[in-house]
Amino acid sequence: MDSANDDAKGVGYRRIEVLTGPVRRRKWSDDDKARIIAETADPGARVTEVARRWQISPQQVFDWRRAARKALARATAAAEPSFVPVVSDLRPPAPKAAVSLGRSLGPLIEVKVSGAMLRIAPGTDEDLLTAVLRAIRVSAS
Repeated sequence: MDSANDDAKGVGYRRIEVLTGPVRRRKWSDDDKARIIAETADPGARVTEVARRWQISPQQVFDWRRAARKALARATAAAEPSFVPVVSDLRPPAPKAAVSLGRSLGPLIEVKVSGAMLRIAPGTDEDLLTAVLRAIRVSAS
């Protein structure tokens, strides 16, 4: 910062400031952003020190890190299967009397999906079960 004072003729002091440093709005390439984010992930690294070295604010680095985490979550979520098909072990269907009395020939299968509990008795129709699971999945989206 340079200052110039002029008190001739009793006008008072004038002050001139010359600001040097980085331009207010820089354009960062994706490679530079990735490099900066990678530096903050090193063991013992501090975001404020990395930001100072690159002459940017720590808030900007935190924003880039948050955006990178969201992009990674979106990329990995798309790769996961969205639905698992129902596979039967080909047991014979349970007699109607046993199911209607609340008894079954085998253990019940309990599936928790989107806050709903679905209890499946042995011998349940596969098409009906698939339709119910798809309906639960769609309603949760």
